[in-house]
Amino acid sequence: MTDHGYKGPEPFARSPVTRREGITLRVGIDLVPIAEVREAIEQFGDRYLDRLFTDAERAVCGANVDRIASRLAERFAAKEATIKVLQPEDGVTYTDIEVVARPDGSSALALHGPMGELARKAGLTGSSLSMTHSAHYAAAAVVAVAAEARAKS
Repeated sequence: MTDHGYKGPEPFARSPVTRREGITLRVGIDLVPIAEVREAIEQFGDRYLDRLFTDAERAVCGANVDRIASRLAERFAAKEATIKVLQPEDGVTYTDIEVVARPDGSSALALHGPMGELARKAGLTGSSLSMTHSAHYAAAAVVAVAAEARAKS
């Protein structure tokens, strides 16, 4: 590494994948302007909503336009963060990535079709989802865990 005057510890690798003690962590994060989601809903209506969100995702958003836009923006950010975790080589069907409500009120991911298959091939054994929004932006972070295959002796 070239010395540019930095005297701290060696920086982490630039990979979104971190490996420690037999597990792999993949992390994705995304930020979405709520106004863009609101404008897309107003301009494209059901065509936009059907392409990006499942019926269940749409149902939890209520009827208030501002609430719908902020909650769907959170879910879109979660889908984009999941794409960063899975790193698909082909196109994505957004409804194959679904934000579902757990009984305790928290949210989780359900992966369907090619996205579920990609997660299985990657050996992902679990994930954690966190979503939030302010007046103007929605954000989501996804952390997925996979056990690394151990070499047989």
